[in-house]
Amino acid sequence: MTGGQPARHLDPAELLAIPGLRAVLAALPGARLVGGAVRDALAGLPVADIDLATPDPPDLVTQRLTAAGLKAVPTGIAHGTVTAVAAHRGFEVTTLRHDVQTDGRHAVVAFTDDWQADAARRDFTVNAMSMTPDGAVFDYFGGIADLHARRVRFVGDAAARVAEDYLRVLRFFRFWARYGAGEPDAAAAAAIAGGVAGLAQLSAERVWSELKRILAAPDPVAAVRLMRALGVLAVVLPEAGGTERLAALVAAAAPPDPVLRLAALLEHGAQALSERLKLSGAERTHLLGLLAAPALAPGSDDAALRRALAVTPRPILAGRIWLAGGDAALLARLDAMPVPDFPLRGRDLAQAGVPPGEGMGALLASLRAWWLAGGCTGDVRAELARRLDMARVPPR
Repeated sequence: MTGGQPARHLDPAELLAIPGLRAVLAALPGARLVGGAVRDALAGLPVADIDLATPDPPDLVTQRLTAAGLKAVPTGIAHGTVTAVAAHRGFEVTTLRHDVQTDGRHAVVAFTDDWQADAARRDFTVNAMSMTPDGAVFDYFGGIADLHARRVRFVGDAAARVAEDYLRVLRFFRFWARYGAGEPDAAAAAAIAGGVAGLAQLSAERVWSELKRILAAPDPVAAVRLMRALGVLAVVLPEAGGTERLAALVAAAAPPDPVLRLAALLEHGAQALSERLKLSGAERTHLLGLLAAPALAPGSDDAALRRALAVTPRPILAGRIWLAGGDAALLARLDAMPVPDFPLRGRDLAQAGVPPGEGMGALLASLRAWWLAGGCTGDVRAELARRLDMARVPPR
């Protein structure tokens, strides 16, 4: 088994404190932490997901986990992945692999016991490191140096890595947004520019998933500008205009909501984009709501804020304000304002003697319009009684 020599040692205490991890590692001798957990530990960042790799085949992984009293779920058995469940948390455990065949979207893999061969099939050097439970870090392709230099570099031949899976084009910008700085790696930039046509092979769901992650970065502006410079933005987000509003959102410390940031980029075509990228219903509603109307004016009175909150969700109203410049006073007032609740329902009208049918619906809508026009504070029950009394008075 090829393992090499450790390039560095970390104190693994913080990682091992994650509930369930010690139990999984104890059940799988020879397993290592891989990918993002190692990268972020080296960068001094919080570690979110823990992925493990092992030279053992999936059936042996399953046997060992089960023997240790842990649950083993065959989540990706064809590709060698078993999810170990410990302390109510899942840890993906993948058998070391090397690629046999790739087509730009999918790979046929074979299992191996060679750690360097497995690292060689990963996308970027900063993701190709592994760490033993005692903190020994194995870095076969210069990931530590790249991480410190804030350089995002493909493992091996950049053009070949892009051709293996065109999603790596978008993944490059996701990692650039979080870890990159300065001029991009020349080989990476050339490979990405040459692989733009291959983006057409990707499903809409995969494209939107990566775009969301790019836009959710603390500051995605440089990454988005680089996407435009390399011809990627024109393919995956042709509706995008300039980055000025996006930069303003970041500078103003607006929430890092990817849909809000997407709205800041769009010049047109939000509905078509929502359909093309298959946004979820909630995402589509949020995006279209952000762009459906102008923001509340900074000098809006409380009645205007109440009217707005009565018909539009608070996050959409706040997002519109952020897109318009992020007036801090208006945002604070909006945040403190309770959402008005129209106090009448159809049953209230029925109890008052209004017969069911279209007339009831029209009366309810008219009362709501009266209530809104008055700033959502009028006594709508008294108004209902007044109108019913007027209706009962015979004409002279």
